[in-house]
Amino acid sequence: MAHYPIESLLRPAVELYTAATCAACALVCMYAPWALALTPSVGWGMSAAFAAFGAYRGRQGWRILRYRRNMRRLPRFELRADQIPVSTRGLWIGKGFRWEAQHTQRLYEAAAPDARHYINPSPLYKLARSLEHRWERFRMLAIVIRLLSADTALNPVRPLPPVGGKPALHGVELDEHDVYLPLGERVGHTLVEGTTRVGKTRLAEVMITQDIHRKSNECVIALDPKGDVDLMLRMYIEALRSGRGDDFYVFHLGYPDLSARYNAVGRFGRLSEVATRLAGQLSGAGNSAAFREFAWRFVNIVARARHALGQRPTYDQILSDVVNIDGLMIEYSQQKLSEHNETAWEKIATIESKLNDKNIPMAMKGRDKRVVAIEQFLQQVKVRDPVLEGLRSAVRYDKTYFDKIVASLLPLLEKLTSGRISELLSPDYQDLDDPRPIFDWMQVIRRRGIVYVGLDALSDFEVSQAVGNSMFADLVSCAGHIYKHGVDDDMPGAAGGGKKVAINLHADEVNELMGDEFIPLINKGGGAGIQVTAYTQTASDIEARLGSVAKAGQVVGNFNNLIMLRVKEEKTARLLTDQLGQVNINERMLMSMTSDDPDVDTGVDFRSSGGDRISTRAVPVIQPNDIITLPKGQAFALIEGGQLYKIRMPLPKPDRGIDIPKNIQDIAERMREDAQETGERWWVPLMPPPVEFDVPEEFRDGRRQAMYVPPGGGGDAGVDDVMGS
Repeated sequence: MAHYPIESLLRPAVELYTAATCAACALVCMYAPWALALTPSVGWGMSAAFAAFGAYRGRQGWRILRYRRNMRRLPRFELRADQIPVSTRGLWIGKGFRWEAQHTQRLYEAAAPDARHYINPSPLYKLARSLEHRWERFRMLAIVIRLLSADTALNPVRPLPPVGGKPALHGVELDEHDVYLPLGERVGHTLVEGTTRVGKTRLAEVMITQDIHRKSNECVIALDPKGDVDLMLRMYIEALRSGRGDDFYVFHLGYPDLSARYNAVGRFGRLSEVATRLAGQLSGAGNSAAFREFAWRFVNIVARARHALGQRPTYDQILSDVVNIDGLMIEYSQQKLSEHNETAWEKIATIESKLNDKNIPMAMKGRDKRVVAIEQFLQQVKVRDPVLEGLRSAVRYDKTYFDKIVASLLPLLEKLTSGRISELLSPDYQDLDDPRPIFDWMQVIRRRGIVYVGLDALSDFEVSQAVGNSMFADLVSCAGHIYKHGVDDDMPGAAGGGKKVAINLHADEVNELMGDEFIPLINKGGGAGIQVTAYTQTASDIEARLGSVAKAGQVVGNFNNLIMLRVKEEKTARLLTDQLGQVNINERMLMSMTSDDPDVDTGVDFRSSGGDRISTRAVPVIQPNDIITLPKGQAFALIEGGQLYKIRMPLPKPDRGIDIPKNIQDIAERMREDAQETGERWWVPLMPPPVEFDVPEEFRDGRRQAMYVPPGGGGDAGVDDVMGS
């Protein structure tokens, strides 16, 4: 049928009539050849010929029936996590097909008025749904309603799956196959767009499962602003299955008792990165730009001083020093001035004893007298120390003026140091009794670790956003270091920087996490092995977060692969459709004409003619409306240099043979209780009741130790690896 100008698959399966006739003739030829004046030997041959031709026509008719069924209801597609294909050559993203001109042709045919009979539910189906609503108030009819709504193939009026949309978008192809994104294409980054509750997290689970199980032991990082419990459990289960449970970390702002600890400013390649990571989160629009520059300078002064004192910068320490710059000045001077002048503190004490409110310079009013004494001493004795010069320039500002110019920095620091979050973001490296490990990105990458980051945005959006930005900025710094020196730089026995490690970064609701630092991450991070898969709802979310159309275009333009689930914004849908161009489709036009004959001698009064005319016109490959009406769990994927695929993801089947350690189960239950769901999940629950599974003994002992502590690791794990130079 493919060689006809118009396939016309939405029609009665007339081929089955021929198949039935051939079957009857084959039986007659086999059992009663005399009825057709045939000898038995010839009858057997004719029977075989009829059977062969009947099978050929029956196959054609069955294809028509399958096509009509798929236009209403797709075959069920579900997999357990251990059934998801894992390849060393490609990333499996579902079953589907490459979209071509014939599929556009079929989609337009399905929209024709005469095809509604094959697309819309049958009258019997509509009656069954109507009776369910009418009879649900009557208890005695509960059994009838249960039978009508039974999701089984034996039910002729079984309900359609609750995925909405148009099944015809995927039903236009009968022969779907596994669709893979080549691993070489992932370094070009992948953008996943889709409105809420249409399958973004399910797609993330499918991708992350493969990343964890890939034989090359790739690093996997998932940043989840919401804190999805099923995603966290999925990552942990797959880490256990792959034998990488010791490399799994959970960082969750909502559960500080169970979370690992992380210092976003504790590791750096250049000391100035500390100031950049903090000041980069401040607004740079309009008059705010000057305040951001001042904030950068003062954070840099503080970080340099702490580093010179042999201390690691933390958010807590930076906040303390910015609020009380005098204390840092005194502490630094006590340690450094004696190295330059043995009698320095005797002279400073003498100067301090003579100070009073009258002889303190106006610019130093409100400062600690010892700071004033140090400043006056340094005016008399020249000490060449760049860090000390920076501190002097800070304390010489009028204190009231100083407080004003750092005012924009203080709210950010307070967000990062309030409550028990301070324990996680400003870890105490000296507390060896704390079993919660301290990790940093370079340590995770070297270990080929698996990290789940839950930012608890539903509870405190501002803090989650600040932490997410800090993590991105830290990753940018790590990417720069890996790009220049390799992943194993400065490690014992390392030669040539080590082999590049694939770093799979999955960022859900990425618009809530990104700032200006996200642009260099996707623009240049590929050289360091970072492969970003970003999930967001609309293109406008990115634009609103960055505050610039140009920057939003810059971000989207750096994603070479685009997976588009159902979206509700036409602008977002056009990110895909505007890249596809047009194709030619054939249209059939019915022609019918009549005319009278003016010649009275011919005996003909009227002439009539009829026929079909086929014309061709150019149409878009797909329309924005096709994306807006996608069923849940389905997507269009623009991959491999602009090739368009239509895919659908599997529904998850319950796991078997997994016993979740108690501490993981506890945090999961608490997350489920606290979560504020934005809509019903369209898939089945991921977690079945626990059954026996061979879990390492160390995962059963301690509530905290089971989840986090690696062999040989502890509260100070990786300290030597964290400190920058």
